[in-house]
Amino acid sequence: MKRILLADDHTIFRKGIKLIFDDIEDIEVAGEAKDGDEAYKKMLHDAWDVVLLDISMPGKSVLEVLRAIKKRKPDLNIIMLTMHDDDMVALQFFKAGADGYLTKDCDPDTLVQVVRQVINGHKHITPSQAEKILQNAQSDIMLHDRLSEREKNVFIMLAFGKTVSQIAQELSLSPRTISTYRMRILEKMEMADNAALTIYALKHRLIFYS
Repeated sequence: MKRILLADDHTIFRKGIKLIFDDIEDIEVAGEAKDGDEAYKKMLHDAWDVVLLDISMPGKSVLEVLRAIKKRKPDLNIIMLTMHDDDMVALQFFKAGADGYLTKDCDPDTLVQVVRQVINGHKHITPSQAEKILQNAQSDIMLHDRLSEREKNVFIMLAFGKTVSQIAQELSLSPRTISTYRMRILEKMEMADNAALTIYALKHRLIFYS
């Protein structure tokens, strides 16, 4: 028998979820929690196959509860429950380790299907949630990671304030070649001038001035 911990501060909602799983032979709601603190203690000290965790409850922040429990029990399956379908909020919880994100108005069959999916080691994610995660991952890529190794070298020299002629001399290349590199660097990093390159390099601790 697979064991669910149901954490939600609304008694009527918990009773409704329990009724749904009363008709499922191999899955049961074996425990309940009514706030973040109680949920954390029960997740930490007992064994569960999946946790249904309301994102908005009294007590400890549910997002912090999720982060903390995933550090202690990274393999614990956790599905977030919410009243509102918000992909950006879902992204926060997925980044913190959630295995699924469901709205409370989903039909019972969907709930049971998602619980089975997560118990079997799969994440439940909608296409729109996947798109937000992909967009976020792409935005997290550092701009200078778009550059080739040679372009990175030129970028650092430009950020230090060296002129095209100075860089050309140091790298034994023509000024025209360095100017081409500079143009590519500015395009790839979506910047207007050398000053922007310097600010970026300082911000990301790629260069240091004494």
